[in-house]
Amino acid sequence: MIDTRHAAHRAVQRGFTLIELMVVLVIIGVLAALVVPSVLDRADDARVTATRTDIANLMQALKLYKLDNQRYPTAEQGLQALVIKPAAGPIPNNWKPYLEKMPNDPWGRPYLYVYPGVKGEIDVFSYGGDGQAGGEGKNADIGSWQ
Repeated sequence: MIDTRHAAHRAVQRGFTLIELMVVLVIIGVLAALVVPSVLDRADDARVTATRTDIANLMQALKLYKLDNQRYPTAEQGLQALVIKPAAGPIPNNWKPYLEKMPNDPWGRPYLYVYPGVKGEIDVFSYGGDGQAGGEGKNADIGSWQ
């Protein structure tokens, strides 16, 4: 007489063969090779968008500063004049806090400010991913003139 319990037990213990596992791993590897580069590009796109948004907010705060004080902060006073009242002259008469805190660019570096500007009346910019002037793609400069 055949023991059906023993045959059923052997069928339950049967697992995947090494070839089946290798095929699954190759499929996962191919999918990862296709998906990962597009996900990484999205992160760079998000940093550029965040930088443009920050620069637009800084420009708005600088315009309010000028409206209240009849001039932009000097190059020496810099963007910090939007957060802390400048101690170096000319000291603004109608100063108030224009930003709660000064943001850094998405790469962790401070935004740069030039007054008088080279490309506009004032320039606010980031050097992008590489932190150096010029560059292309994710390393390109991002500024208020764009």
